[in-house]
Amino acid sequence: MIDWLKKINKEYPEFWKKYLSQFDKKPTRFVVLSTETTGLNPEKDVILSIGSVAILNDAIYVGDSFEVVLLQYIYNHDNGLSNEFIIESKQPKFQEAEAIQAFVEYLGNAILIGHRINFDIEIINEALAKLNCGKLKNEALDIEVMYQKWKELSDTTQFSIQDLQTIFKIEASNKISASDDAFAIALLFLKLKTKLGIY
Repeated sequence: MIDWLKKINKEYPEFWKKYLSQFDKKPTRFVVLSTETTGLNPEKDVILSIGSVAILNDAIYVGDSFEVVLLQYIYNHDNGLSNEFIIESKQPKFQEAEAIQAFVEYLGNAILIGHRINFDIEIINEALAKLNCGKLKNEALDIEVMYQKWKELSDTTQFSIQDLQTIFKIEASNKISASDDAFAIALLFLKLKTKLGIY
């Protein structure tokens, strides 16, 4: 069979077909995404953990959240924590394929929110490619870009999550995890959404 014809007739996994079927409806939910990775090259690095929280009607729904540590975290992460601590922690631990499928099922057709979100999307797309899936179709908003637009700044002027927390007087968590970052991004998004008049 010709290569392009194979691509058209490609058989996607069931979870991916279900995900794609949700985009005929307008999204009503935002999902804040933060990933912890081994580095900043989506083609070579891997995801260590994923943290997400949903926003609906201008409220953060902590009960509608997603958090996983990938088993590759244990072998790739060097943060001074022992493997025993990571293994015994109560966070769910998945293989990469399970984690990505679970995240896609959680995400649905929601609008993605993040800090430098394009990187998070790219590294998830790399993991999806290994599962014979396509790329994420969700619309995405980036809090750094939102801040630059609000202040009419050049897109070369960079702001970390901590910089933005300081600017908006949001107390930073003393924990550092993908979930903590997701919650901070959610708070910043709601502030910036109001400043930019997004409803």
